[in-house]
Amino acid sequence: MALVGTIENIVYRNDENGYTVANLEVDDTLVTVVGKFIDVKIGSMVTLNGKYERTKYGVQYVFESYEISMPKSLEGIEKYLGSGLIRGVGPITAGKIVERFGKDTLDVLEYTPQKLALISGISEKKAIEIGFSFKEHKEVQNTIMFLQGFNITTNMSLKIYNVYKEKTAEIVKNNPYKLVEDIDGIGFLTADKIAQNAGIPTDSMFRIRAGLIYVLKNSCEKNGNTYLPKLMLLDESAKTLDLDYDENKEKFDEAFDSLTLDRTAVTTWVDNVEIVMLSRYYYYENSIAQKLTWLANCQKEDNFDVSAEVELFEQRNQISLHEEQKNAVVGAINNGVFVITGGPGTGKTTIIKCILEILTAHQKTVSLVAPTGRAAKRMSDSTGREAKTIHRLLEVNAIQSEQSFFVHNESNPLKTDVVIVDEVSMVDAALMSSLLKAMPRDCKLILVGDKDQLPSVGAGNVLADILESGTVKFCMLKKIFRQEEKSLIITNAHLINEGKMPMIDNTSMDFFFESKNDPEIIKNTILELTTVRLPKFLKVDAQQIQVLAPLKAGVCGIENLNKELQERINPPSPSKRQTECGHTIFREGDKVMQMSNNYDLEWKKHGKFADETGKGVFNGDIGIIQTIDPQTSEVIVEFEDGRICLYTRPDLIDLSLSYAITIHKSQGSEFDTIIIPAISGPSIILTRNLIYTAVTRAKKMVVIVGEKQYLHRMVSNKYTATRFTLLKKLLVDANEKIKKMFD
Repeated sequence: MALVGTIENIVYRNDENGYTVANLEVDDTLVTVVGKFIDVKIGSMVTLNGKYERTKYGVQYVFESYEISMPKSLEGIEKYLGSGLIRGVGPITAGKIVERFGKDTLDVLEYTPQKLALISGISEKKAIEIGFSFKEHKEVQNTIMFLQGFNITTNMSLKIYNVYKEKTAEIVKNNPYKLVEDIDGIGFLTADKIAQNAGIPTDSMFRIRAGLIYVLKNSCEKNGNTYLPKLMLLDESAKTLDLDYDENKEKFDEAFDSLTLDRTAVTTWVDNVEIVMLSRYYYYENSIAQKLTWLANCQKEDNFDVSAEVELFEQRNQISLHEEQKNAVVGAINNGVFVITGGPGTGKTTIIKCILEILTAHQKTVSLVAPTGRAAKRMSDSTGREAKTIHRLLEVNAIQSEQSFFVHNESNPLKTDVVIVDEVSMVDAALMSSLLKAMPRDCKLILVGDKDQLPSVGAGNVLADILESGTVKFCMLKKIFRQEEKSLIITNAHLINEGKMPMIDNTSMDFFFESKNDPEIIKNTILELTTVRLPKFLKVDAQQIQVLAPLKAGVCGIENLNKELQERINPPSPSKRQTECGHTIFREGDKVMQMSNNYDLEWKKHGKFADETGKGVFNGDIGIIQTIDPQTSEVIVEFEDGRICLYTRPDLIDLSLSYAITIHKSQGSEFDTIIIPAISGPSIILTRNLIYTAVTRAKKMVVIVGEKQYLHRMVSNKYTATRFTLLKKLLVDANEKIKKMFD
């Protein structure tokens, strides 16, 4: 039902997302209304579309869309103008304008604003500015109303308007597919619905072009590719568009040519196959290849004999380094770029500590970084030195441009001599490109990781491509060192990596298998282990036990497990406030994870000597909900590294409960105790490197619950999805060119 009235009072407003609680005067009665206004002031006449809902604050009218009407009475016009909505007009000036022009006031503001200069105190320049502000405000409101007709949210409508301004309606009417290219968050399906409403033909060149871009984007974001073979792109696009390629070949060719002509995409050849990639991914991988090649070949060659320093390190730590560990230390110290790769227990942390000591003794500034907050914290704990996430090292730009998310880049490089990156297997092409751009040209780069881990969630296959290119020196660690008596985590991880079944006789102190053969029983066993048995046995809080599941859906998928675990670990309580977002209830005390990068979200951190502030919360960050404001649905989360963030309601879509998380999302993290369901599922997901990654996330204990046959299938399944990436070829090409320069 529609509700028409005048805004009498604004109880609460969040200017970032437009969320507003206001009192609306309807027929001399005040009604509390709740929803999103793009811009609203006291005195605005509005028509709301929504419904009454009973809340803990009483009955409120919750609206989904609205229209703003111009006031008709002189009192309403004066109140409207004096509300601060129009730049340069306050209550006194508003009174003077209405007194002079009466009911013609709004027409004067829109069509002949220069007449305002007839009023004392308003110059000709100010009169024009007032008219422009009035027109701009009306334009924004009209645009929002127009876009809401296509079921586009208020937030997204404002985002679109900020890009296209007064041309918004024209662009959306004529070519809504342009939104796919220009606006993050607008997908092909949304644009296609708008186009159908606008009567644009299904074989339009605009539609085919958008389909090509959509398939390329989707391939990058969902499958980690940075390019697609041209024939595959055309075939997938034809299926997505539901068009016969042969019948529409000329239009497909025209759309494809338009992408390459305006450099939205680039084409090249790999092994006699023509490939296509979005320009930004070519830029990422090409910039990685160029900078890595420079760092690896063009720095002053070092040949330090560090045997004495290594011996001192061994004496101080009462250990004896293996020959391959010593080779890793020497290689890292004497090369511009060096990769150290090996599985769990092969001494990577010990090597980093030794390298740090030697570099510090040589008065080198070293930056320790990792892709996630949890990985950075683990690096700090193990080395005794501060480690940062890559994002935090580069510093998120307060004023972001299209090309620069970070303060540090090629124009403002980091002040450091050496960068050591841990868990490099999960660094994608975009982030590696940004890190390398920010490194000084005489900086050393040491990459540390496990080549057998799952690849990055984002597009690219950086570590694998670097190793396979043969252009960068590396050390492969094979000998196992870190293994306590009766400990099986490391042994079993290596057995799995070799395609052998882990030892599951339950005689160790840290690796257990619970044989269950029904999904419901598996689920219930996981719930009991997480909330009762393991907390009692280990004398820890249930929040410290992490469930890592292969799948999102199903009885033992993370979506179902999270709901059930939340009910047991953090049940509803009169003392705990909660809010709902989509199908998820968030409650004070919940463990949550950030599911995508948000470069705008502000945080603060209480430091030992001073408080810090910054921007950016990133995919995989885990924290606990501290407080919830049920009136505004604002949520305060404290992350594991101490950052405290305020989430407004639109931001909550990027949060997920994290009592159970997917194994993919666990990359770069380490947990004391993990529980893994061994269940049936698609063979392209349930792979050897998936179960290997899961087991290597555990620090103290692994419990697998399920059927041995499914565990055996994973261990035996060495399938790895092929990623189409260009970095290996670009590295080889760049290396050949630079070698010729010095021959």
